[in-house]
Amino acid sequence: MALAALAAFDAIVRWRSGHVDEGVRAVRVQIQVLGTALDTLRCDVGRYPTSDEGLRALRERPAGLAAWDGPYLTRDVPADSWNRPYIYRAIGDGYELSTLGADARPGGRGDDADEVGRPEPWVDDARCRRSR
Repeated sequence: MALAALAAFDAIVRWRSGHVDEGVRAVRVQIQVLGTALDTLRCDVGRYPTSDEGLRALRERPAGLAAWDGPYLTRDVPADSWNRPYIYRAIGDGYELSTLGADARPGGRGDDADEVGRPEPWVDDARCRRSR
């Protein structure tokens, strides 16, 4: 369901924007959708995936996670707008999800800009309880 929404929104973004940062806009939407899937996984298992488990954990049950109730995406994890995999890194109780932009190098502007997504801080598990 999340990827269907992503595909629809991506099509709208591509139709409405004809300028250089089209890829960046699509990446921002994908990072939000992947973040929602990661939040759902966290609600089920009590943590985000480790760096080793990565985004594969959204489609395949990591070893030892009995509470995993996925898959959390209906399709494989999409590549970024430049056909490269997203970079997932577990950080403390959260994560960082990023792409290096069109030039595949840190920094840059426009389509070359890095895009980074991080979860909002969890004060408690109220969001998890409401979603179950």
